[in-house]
Amino acid sequence: MKRVTGIGGVFFGASDPVALRDWYRRHLGIDVQAWGGAAFPSAGAAGEPVTGSTVWSIGAADAENIAPGKAFTINYRVDDLAAVLAALRQEGCDVVDRMDDSDYGKFGWVVDPEGNRVELWQPPPGR
Repeated sequence: MKRVTGIGGVFFGASDPVALRDWYRRHLGIDVQAWGGAAFPSAGAAGEPVTGSTVWSIGAADAENIAPGKAFTINYRVDDLAAVLAALRQEGCDVVDRMDDSDYGKFGWVVDPEGNRVELWQPPPGR
């Protein structure tokens, strides 16, 4: 029996969810909807239709579905890491002054207004 088949959603809390949603909308381009989150379509296997989505949502820090005091890292895929980091710097965001380049791709980080370190990932060619 297969137990986990993918990621259904990413949910995290914030002391000011409305402001944090706006930051992710403005700086990372996430299409945050009125309900407080976004749905990213799942990629179907080659030639197969998309069959679902991954939910991303920011709620109140004390919401029932948020584990108290838990840390997280969310890795967001980008097409051009250097360009995204440059744009974030120009917008005044707290960009970590380091970028890693490995067989797994390029990695960079920005810190959101609530102190969460956000990982940005540019996959290697062909991935």
